[in-house]
Amino acid sequence: MSEQLSFVSADDALWAQYDQLATRSYGHPVGDITHLRDHANLQVATRAGRVVAGGLGLLVDQFFGGAPVPSACLGAGCVAPEERGDHLAARMTAERLRPLRERGAVISALSTSSTGYARRMGWEAPVPVFAWSVATDDLKRSFTPEDFEIEHGLTPGAQELQRNLARQWNGPVSRPIWWASWKEQKNSLTTYRFAKPGQPTAGLLSLAMKRRERHGMRLVIHDFWATDADTAGAMLAFLGRHNTRAETAEFRRGTLPPYPTLLHNLHRHRPISEAWHPWMLRILNAAEAVRLRGWPKDLDATAPIEIENDNGRTWDRYMFRITGGSAQLHPTTVESQVSLTRRQLAVWYAGGYRTPTSARMAGLRAQSEEALATLIRSTAQFEPWLPDHF
Repeated sequence: MSEQLSFVSADDALWAQYDQLATRSYGHPVGDITHLRDHANLQVATRAGRVVAGGLGLLVDQFFGGAPVPSACLGAGCVAPEERGDHLAARMTAERLRPLRERGAVISALSTSSTGYARRMGWEAPVPVFAWSVATDDLKRSFTPEDFEIEHGLTPGAQELQRNLARQWNGPVSRPIWWASWKEQKNSLTTYRFAKPGQPTAGLLSLAMKRRERHGMRLVIHDFWATDADTAGAMLAFLGRHNTRAETAEFRRGTLPPYPTLLHNLHRHRPISEAWHPWMLRILNAAEAVRLRGWPKDLDATAPIEIENDNGRTWDRYMFRITGGSAQLHPTTVESQVSLTRRQLAVWYAGGYRTPTSARMAGLRAQSEEALATLIRSTAQFEPWLPDHF
C-alpha cells in the first residue's frame, strides 16, 4: 500500500474507529474497549487517517515473590483483515509497549490464542492453563458444609483477603481500585464471602449464572480465593447446593488455584478439563525486573549467567547475586554457567521451573549443576498462577 503507516495514541475519534475495527476483526463487539476507556492506553496504527490496527494496554502491578512488579498487560489487540500478513502485528505490539515501558513497566503479560506468534516476540507460558467443569451433584456428594457463615457482597475486608492471598503466588494482578467494578459489570457477577463465626473473611467466591443453549442453567466461577483446604471445601459445598438450578459448575480458565482440592475430594472422578490458551510473560528489562521482584530471605549465592538479547542473535553476560531477600543482575565478563533464552528467562522468573530436572527437560542449558540449582531455588518459593483476565 502506498500510504505510510502512522502509530499514535488514540483520541476520541480514533477510539471510536478502533471500536468499529475490533468488531469487524473479532466478529463481535469487544466490550472492554468501552469498559476500560478510562483506565487503558490505546495505541493505534493509521493509514491515510483510517485505523488499521491497535490494542489496549494496562499498566498494573503483578505479584512475583510477594512483591508488586510494574507490568504492561496487553489485551484486545487486532489488525484489520486486509492488512494482515505484513508483520504489522509485531510493529503494533512494540508501539503498544513503548508508552507503558516509559511509565515503568519492566515485564509484560498477555493471554492470546496466537501463542506461536507471541513466542516469536519473546513471550512464554510459565504453566499450562485449564478450565474445569464438574457436575454440581458431584460437588454436593463430595463436599460437606462446614461451620462457615456465607454472606453476599464484596467488602474492604474481602478485598484485603484477596490481596494477601495474591501475594502468595507468582503472577496475580495487584488489582487497582476499579478492577472489581469492571469485572462485576462486565460479567454480571455475584460475590460471596465465607468466614467462621466471629472470624475474618477466609474465602471469596464470585460467579455468574448463565443459561444453557437449550435449557437449564450453568454456574460460571470467576473468583475462587480460599485461605485453606477447609475454606475451599466449604466453598465447593456451597456451589454444590446449586444442583437444583444448575447442572454444572464451570471454573473459568485459571480460576482454581493450582492445588488439587477439587480432584482429590470428588465422590465421582469425572471432572472435565479443557486446555485454554495460557497466560504468557515477557521480561522487558531483566535487571529492573530482578531488582523489583521479591526473593527468599534465606538464600545467599551468586551465579554467572547469560541471557539472550531482545534481537535473538546475541547474548549478554550477568552475575546473578541474591542475598537477604533481594537480588541483582550486574554485567560481567565471567564465563556463564547457565544460559537462558528470553522465553526461558520468563518461565524462570515466574517460578515455572520447579526443579533443575524440569528446567533441563525444557531445554535450559547449564554448565554447573550448582548454579542451576541456585537459580531454580531462588524463584520456586511461590507457584505461578494468574487468575486475572484482561
